[in-house]
Amino acid sequence: MITLSLGNCDVGKIPQSKNEFLKPYHWVGGVFKDHVSFRNDDRSKWCFFREKAHNGEVKELQTFLFNAGFMPRASKDGIFGYVTESSVRLFQEYVRTIEGVKSMKPDGIVGSGTWGHIRRWQQNNIVSEWGQSSATNASPEFNKWITLLNKVKTHYQQNPSPIINQVNRFAPQSQTLKLDDWKFDPEDIHLIGIRKGQFDYNKDQGNHDIFLLLIRGMVFKFWGSTVPNQKHADRNDVPFLVEGQHQYRFGWHKISEEKKVYRALKPYPKGVIVLRYDLDGDNTLATDRESDRLDTEPNHSINIHWSGKGNSSWSAGCMVIASGSYINHRDQKVDCSKFAAINYNDLNDTVKKTKGAYNVFTDLILAYAPKGVDHLYFTLGRDSTLKLDASLGQGYRENILTKIK
Repeated sequence: MITLSLGNCDVGKIPQSKNEFLKPYHWVGGVFKDHVSFRNDDRSKWCFFREKAHNGEVKELQTFLFNAGFMPRASKDGIFGYVTESSVRLFQEYVRTIEGVKSMKPDGIVGSGTWGHIRRWQQNNIVSEWGQSSATNASPEFNKWITLLNKVKTHYQQNPSPIINQVNRFAPQSQTLKLDDWKFDPEDIHLIGIRKGQFDYNKDQGNHDIFLLLIRGMVFKFWGSTVPNQKHADRNDVPFLVEGQHQYRFGWHKISEEKKVYRALKPYPKGVIVLRYDLDGDNTLATDRESDRLDTEPNHSINIHWSGKGNSSWSAGCMVIASGSYINHRDQKVDCSKFAAINYNDLNDTVKKTKGAYNVFTDLILAYAPKGVDHLYFTLGRDSTLKLDASLGQGYRENILTKIK
């Protein structure tokens, strides 16, 4: 079988309007303005639409991914696009971790090794656990988090914090939702961020927060940071995304730098609300006493993006996710460190590293988003919020970090 990768097409399947085909993904502008090609962000290069599959191999691949439960929403159009690439990487990651084939590298390239596993799955009619899971057939952990999120909403409706009151009074429209508008439909994609309660820039500039992705009835856990690293910020009163719920969508980070642009999640068009801490200049993340420092207009650049392997936090205000490891739907730690890039220098055709766990994060969102849905709900809170559930407790974040790192 031929080797397939991003941009390859079956004969006759290159779209007449490449711009229209790419529009749902390249809506952010920037370096995409003059490109009608796919961005391979693990290699920092562009992949053009190119007829390569003369016997319908791309459609065959897509049909397999659909049947095996890795690409439930994409059309089988014979074009190896972003969703197909994400689904391929998820299949490769599943073979590597759930089936234990350690030699498999989730790089999105379908060569002889990947084709061999595809044939094995086809012959044995295998369907992945991920493909069989759903919001109506959810894991106990998934249901527990949905219950907790609703409990948190009820708690703050009865006991609103100063920040929530500020958000409720915020006049400009934004994608930071008012408390009564918080949504916890299990059919939606939810991302939960748990922020360390007290933070001192001078002593603590690493990745010390956790993220839980609730998708298709499953829970995946990642780690990183929800607070700025002052080394990467260009001002003293750095921006913190306010705690609460926000609407995000698929997009790109570093869109002004062609050598660095890569996939990320961006605030939905109206932007999100940020808070400027550090009233007294002590470089400390304060508590609700500084809740009157909301920016007067929504922020459009507080993204959710990659933070390298996890050696340091690359945040200047964005949410960042480390690529060295994650915890899967079985609550098992998955190590990606052997092929996870430390920084941009590792993303090339010589070193051939990837964004590791961060790719799993973005691929799950892109491959498993319900049809017609281009967003998720990001709910950000602190350690103290978890005290609302006795089975979690305030030490939950530290326990997950100990397990995941």
